[in-house]
Amino acid sequence: MREIVLDTETTGFDPETGDRIVEIGAVELMGHVATGRTYHQYINPERSMPEEAFQVHGLGDDFLRDKPKFAEIGRAFLDFIGDAKLVIHNAAFDIKFLNAELKWMNLPQIPWEQAIDTLAIAKKRFPGSPASLDALCRRFNIDNSSRTLHGALLDSEILAEVYLELIGGRQPDFALSAQPQRTADEPHTDWVPKPRPRPLDPRLSEREAAAHAEFIGKLGDDVLWRQI
Repeated sequence: MREIVLDTETTGFDPETGDRIVEIGAVELMGHVATGRTYHQYINPERSMPEEAFQVHGLGDDFLRDKPKFAEIGRAFLDFIGDAKLVIHNAAFDIKFLNAELKWMNLPQIPWEQAIDTLAIAKKRFPGSPASLDALCRRFNIDNSSRTLHGALLDSEILAEVYLELIGGRQPDFALSAQPQRTADEPHTDWVPKPRPRPLDPRLSEREAAAHAEFIGKLGDDVLWRQI
């Protein structure tokens, strides 16, 4: 299963009032394991960077001026994510901005159901507790000391670690221990398999049995097989 852990940085809070994306960072997971493949792009927002946003992200007008506009990277971004699930902290925010940018380019929108919201998962698992990325790093003992400024790729890498902890740790059991879920239209049944009316015929030949007995006889009287 392919998943993309994703984060965006923006000039503000609402694309409908002129705010734009200035950075996208993403990390690819396959079967909940990082592949080493990433996507990272700074973007010219075609507007000035507000002072408060500069303080958070450290991205100023001079730095962003020569970066590509979203219209120049939108298609490549869609090609990278494909139809993979998008793991995002507070997914509504990032999807809102991404879809606004894609709409202005007349490109396909990202379906809401394609996103996995780690903020919602955290709030469900730890109701009433802080659920910010920093708070979850503290809870799971994940080192985020390099997160002095908000950076999309770094935040994605940290979020990937948080996500794996939220779904059951770095080695999830892949639902092998989970009970099968019955669909709504599946009839209820308490059926259990019955024992065979006749045991299966042994597949061990007489020659193989004799060879095994001879081998055990050479091991002494205290071997496990003689006590069974």
